[in-house]
Amino acid sequence: MRVLQVNKLYYPWVGGVEKVVQSIAEGLKDRVHMRVLVCQPRGFYLSQKINGVDVFRASSIGIFRSMPLSPDFMVHFLKMARDTDIIHLHVPFPIGELSFLLSKPKAKTIASWHSEIVRHRFLSRFYKKMLLRLLDRISAIVVTSPNQLIHTPQLQKHKSKCEVIPIGIDQGKYELTPGTRKNVKLIKERYGPRIVLTVGRLVYYKGLEYLIEAMSGVKAKLLIVGKGPLMKKLTLRARELGLGEKVVFLGAVSEDELPAYYHSCDVFVLPSVEKAEAFGIVQLEAMACGKPVINTSLPTGVPFVSRHGETGLTVKPKDSSALSDAINYLLENAELREKFGKNALERVKTEFSLSKMLEKIYALYVKVQDT
Repeated sequence: MRVLQVNKLYYPWVGGVEKVVQSIAEGLKDRVHMRVLVCQPRGFYLSQKINGVDVFRASSIGIFRSMPLSPDFMVHFLKMARDTDIIHLHVPFPIGELSFLLSKPKAKTIASWHSEIVRHRFLSRFYKKMLLRLLDRISAIVVTSPNQLIHTPQLQKHKSKCEVIPIGIDQGKYELTPGTRKNVKLIKERYGPRIVLTVGRLVYYKGLEYLIEAMSGVKAKLLIVGKGPLMKKLTLRARELGLGEKVVFLGAVSEDELPAYYHSCDVFVLPSVEKAEAFGIVQLEAMACGKPVINTSLPTGVPFVSRHGETGLTVKPKDSSALSDAINYLLENAELREKFGKNALERVKTEFSLSKMLEKIYALYVKVQDT
C-alpha cells in the first residue's frame, strides 16, 4: 500500500499536527510505503529521508499567517498523487486541499480534521466553501475527539464518514529515567519550590496573557516553554504586572530535555482561548508524567483529553481569576494533585497510546483502500 501524507510542515518544525504526521509516518513506515509531502518554512525544494521516511519539501518564500507560501507545491502534489493508493490530508492546509480539488486524483483520500481557521475572516469564508467540496469528495474523515465531531458545523453532513481516532503518544519518552531525575532536581533547585508549567507556541489562541495575569495571585513560578511571534508582547505584559521574576520564558526546549520540565512542575496549565486549539497534545505529555492539568472549556478536544474532576480542573476561557483560583486550589491540595496525576497517567495508558492510534489509522487505510 502506497500512502502519501500531506501537511504544511514537518519535523524539525515544532507543532502538534507536525508531531502527529511524524508519528504516523514513522510508526507505519514498515507496514506501508510511506511518503510525506510538505513545504519548507522558507527555501528551495528539498527531498530527504528522516528516520526512514521519505520527506519531500516544496519550496516556500516564507510563512504568512501560519501558512507557508509555496509556488510549486501543487506541481509536486500532482506528480506524487499519481503514484499513490491513499492520500492522507491534514486539515487545515489550504494549498493542500486546493491541490487535491484541482487535480482530482484517483487515489482514495482521507482527511484528518485538526482544527478550523477561526481568526482570518475573509480566508475563513472562502476556505469553508472549499472545505465543503473537499468533504464531499473524500472517503473518510478522522477527528481526534467526540467533541470535535459534535461542535464542528462542517462535519454534520458527513458524520457517516467520520472516525474518532484520538491522538496517541509514546509514553516511554516521558518516563522518569535517572538522567531525567537529575535534571528535575536542577530545575526544582533553580525555580522551586512551587512550579506551574505551560508548553506551546506563543501564538494568539494559546491564551498565555490570561495565564500570566493569573500569576499575580499565585505564589509560584510560571515556566513558559516555547517560542513564537508573541514573545515580546507577553514578556512586556509580565513586566508591566511586576511579574518579571515570577514568570520565566524558557524559549524552545529540546524533546530530550522537555520531560524533565513536566516532571518538575506541580501543575500543568493549557489556557487556550480559541477553537484553533483542537486537542492539546501537551496535555497528554504532562499527563504521561503523572501531572494534574488545568485546561479550558473550549468546544474542542481540549476538555476531552483532561477531564474536569478526574485528571485536573477545567475553567472558562479568557478568565484569569478562574485560572488563578484553580492553580491555587491544586497547589494547596497535595493529595488531590496526586490523585489527579495518577488518574491522568492511567488515562494516557488506556486511551491515548501511540500504538492504539497507529492501529486505528492503519485499519482505516485498509478499509478505505478496499471500498
